[in-house]
Amino acid sequence: MRKSANVYFSVALVAIDIIALIVSYYLGYRVRFESNVFGVQEMQPFGVYLGPLALQVILTPPIFAMHGLYKLKRSGSWVDPAYSAFAALSVATLVVMAVSAIISRDFGYSRMMLAFVWLLSLIFVLIGRVVHSRVQSFLRALDIGQYRVLIVGTDDIAKMILDKMRHSPGLGYRAVGFVTEEPGPASVFGVPVVGTVENVGTLVKEYRIDEVIVAIPTLSRKQLLDIVAKCQKQNVNIRCYPDLFQIMASEVSISDLDGLPLVTVRDVALKGWNLAIKRWVDLVFSAAGLVVLSPFLLFLAFLVKLTSPEGSVFYTQERVGLDGKPFQIFKFRSMRPDAEGDTGPVWAKRGDDRTTRIGRVLRRYSFDELPQLMNVLIGEMSLVGPRPERPHFVEQFKQTVPRYFERHNEKAGITGWAQVNGLRGNTSIEERTAYDLWYVENWTLWLDFKILVQSLFVIFRDKNAY
Repeated sequence: MRKSANVYFSVALVAIDIIALIVSYYLGYRVRFESNVFGVQEMQPFGVYLGPLALQVILTPPIFAMHGLYKLKRSGSWVDPAYSAFAALSVATLVVMAVSAIISRDFGYSRMMLAFVWLLSLIFVLIGRVVHSRVQSFLRALDIGQYRVLIVGTDDIAKMILDKMRHSPGLGYRAVGFVTEEPGPASVFGVPVVGTVENVGTLVKEYRIDEVIVAIPTLSRKQLLDIVAKCQKQNVNIRCYPDLFQIMASEVSISDLDGLPLVTVRDVALKGWNLAIKRWVDLVFSAAGLVVLSPFLLFLAFLVKLTSPEGSVFYTQERVGLDGKPFQIFKFRSMRPDAEGDTGPVWAKRGDDRTTRIGRVLRRYSFDELPQLMNVLIGEMSLVGPRPERPHFVEQFKQTVPRYFERHNEKAGITGWAQVNGLRGNTSIEERTAYDLWYVENWTLWLDFKILVQSLFVIFRDKNAY
């Protein structure tokens, strides 16, 4: 059932793209020749554009496939598919225009109309994919096209994976059972323990498993290869939860030293001209943001003072930034003035009674962080980077978390790669550190743009914002 459902999902996606192209050609024609909004041009019959339309319908699906746009993904940002669709449609449209010009030398197609078609195609393709994704998630939540999953391990990581599956039924994963290294309890976290690693191959066949997730990062290479060998005769995906090193080294590359092969596990991207480019972007966007958002910032300041007149509007707090140097971070005050008078530095928690009425709203949607645009403007922070912590917590974490202090080799950010992946608030410091270091080692302007766009949507569904 799962395989046939995925075939239907893929075919539906191709059909949606083709419909989007046909509708775009029709609307593009109407806008160019019948609206007169962009100037009057001699009317051309729609039939003359059926050739380019047919060519576009033939060429676009394989070009989309080459860009990975027909791989059914169960999660992830929509920014990458949008960029891929932009690139693929641009290539397809340019090829269609070139071929049409060669075939019909005596007839001049309207370039403006083809430009309209390209823009409308991008819009309708993206809308179609959003609808397809929502319908697909709905059907998967109803057990249509679900993957039957076997989880190897029963510790906290296994529970975290199980919780992800339970809280996101639209991803289409169903935990059939746990597999342990040694015989143990009959069930864990409400899911049966179906066997041990020794008989994992038999379990995959017996329970019709589609995917095995290894949730024991400390397994040796021999143990992992043994699991793969036991499953190799079955048509099953095998995925592993990475340990800290694997996350940081996820972009390993092979280089050589005069013929001697070397594996690069750390090649810092944020250096030299890249730092200058990043600072220029920070300067321009923070200044523009403060200007554009100034009415909204004034409104929030008014609400803060109105609902909590006994304190100041802004709240400054010492954080640790670049090279471990402390700086004062700016925030809208969201708690009562004496919030830490009795407790000292503590993590905020869900339902925290120290927050003010407007403070709960500010923290829920991260509006209290907006004054940090001033920190970015004066160069103490960046728009994107590792989130800065208080000195009290930095001293704790650098003693227990490997490479934690390396986060401070770059400027702190208003948002970051860890935050858009759900790691904010009272979440795993080890995981946050791994994501922060990965960001530093794989930085690009496109990655910063992707994080900023994702941040705009994450704030409305982040369960760890409180």
